[in-house]
Amino acid sequence: MKTPPGTEQLRRFRPRLRYELLGCSLHGHELLGTHAAKLRATDQIFARESGGLRWYRCLRCDSWLPLPLPENPTQTYPPKRSDVEVPLRGKLLRDRYVLRTIAVDRAFHVVIFSLLAVVIYAFKGHEDQLQRVYFQVLTAVQGGVHGPSAAHPYLNRITNVFSITPAHLKDAALLLIAYAILEAIEMVGLWKVKRWAEYLTFLATISLLPLEIYELTHKFTIFKVITLVINLAIAGYLLWAKRLFGLRGGGAYEAAERERDTGWAAITRATPGTEATPIGE
Repeated sequence: MKTPPGTEQLRRFRPRLRYELLGCSLHGHELLGTHAAKLRATDQIFARESGGLRWYRCLRCDSWLPLPLPENPTQTYPPKRSDVEVPLRGKLLRDRYVLRTIAVDRAFHVVIFSLLAVVIYAFKGHEDQLQRVYFQVLTAVQGGVHGPSAAHPYLNRITNVFSITPAHLKDAALLLIAYAILEAIEMVGLWKVKRWAEYLTFLATISLLPLEIYELTHKFTIFKVITLVINLAIAGYLLWAKRLFGLRGGGAYEAAERERDTGWAAITRATPGTEATPIGE
């Protein structure tokens, strides 16, 4: 039996994030039977009465909270266990938080790629006007000298943009839109904790790693290093923790682990001296 979240002996220099406690801090405790007039013997696993108070067990973090007896109960007994959806706990809860964090990262990518595609299409329709305004500003900046000078090396890059053909701009915009759609599909799937989204995200992530390494070898920047490290961490987590491609037991072990750690069976195992009770009770 695992100890309740936050009660383990802490190890020096190895702090652990308790996702159950994080979930309760964000969404509140998951209490059952707060509006029931009476408790049954089988309800002792999540609610007990003592000293004029009723103690409720949070179904997520295992904390026991004392509250007054309900003055105006709306039901005679708490609902049956089969009618209650037990919140995620342990590794399953951790995986949901991690996958949704990756989904937020993908949402950021969707916004960036979409904005770039819009900018390119806007530029594509007005490149002549933008080019004329650019060279007017450039002439004023350089004191009447035509074309960028050695004193302004970064202006060369901007000037080169205007040499790109409309066909190239259209291809670039379509590529950005395709990437935005791909990232959006990943985002939705990861937010809903779908197995196919884990595979799709892993394949999409590792497909870009060679390009990121190539760019890093040509020009070293902290931003490129951070991006590479994040993508390596995402790929490593999905491959190892989510057991992709049959690793560490694969999807079968993942399904068995989910079945074991989901619902009232997990609550019962975390309760000292409690025998398994049929779910319908």
